[in-house]
Amino acid sequence: MRAPLCLLLLVAHAVDMLPQNRRKKQVGTGLGGNCTGCVICSEENGCSTCQQRLFLFIRREGIRQYGKCVHDCPPGYFGVRGQEVNRCKKCGATCESCFSQDFCIQCKRRFYLYKGKCLPTCPPGTTAQQSARECQDECELGPWGSWSPCTHNGKTCGSAWGLETRVREAGRAGREETAACQVLSESRKCPIRRPCPGEGTPNQKKGRRERRPRKDRKQDGRLDARPRRPPVEPG
Repeated sequence: MRAPLCLLLLVAHAVDMLPQNRRKKQVGTGLGGNCTGCVICSEENGCSTCQQRLFLFIRREGIRQYGKCVHDCPPGYFGVRGQEVNRCKKCGATCESCFSQDFCIQCKRRFYLYKGKCLPTCPPGTTAQQSARECQDECELGPWGSWSPCTHNGKTCGSAWGLETRVREAGRAGREETAACQVLSESRKCPIRRPCPGEGTPNQKKGRRERRPRKDRKQDGRLDARPRRPPVEPG
């Protein structure tokens, strides 16, 4: 009586262990043994269900496909969260990387990025930036600003002439950033003719320097104008 009972218990235990061994095989194998983050993983197709917050990335090779659970989708794909599975979807044919199916971040070669689209040529009113592969709006020149104070060597006094400058800024149409636009400037000669505090005008200083030699010359002339005694002839 005990022998049939023991045999029955062994069969029941083997039946209970079968699903567990099958689940271990599903989770522990597949895609070269890489089932990290998988809830369901098979040796033939890799991951088919990922843990929460991970994305399921399907890599196709010929007629076969393998699933892998990743934190971030690889370049050329973008992540879409769903109620059951978060998936990595492929970007458009002209996008190198994208934020969504309709918004590119970087374009492939021979295409230029403009407002989330990858275009073969830039639209009118824009210029192509070869290094960034982007279309940038052309700069629009603004009005000239006011002239700066007339200065010479950083000072607004103590010189007869100086320079004053004004600038003309340029901005992009419909944008706030102006860093890439060139700022135009022009300068012109302007009169200062104002002494610094405690100094005379430049002309006065020059006159003083010129008058001093003249005074010395006058004194020399007076000395030369004095009558001279004729030489005494020997008797």
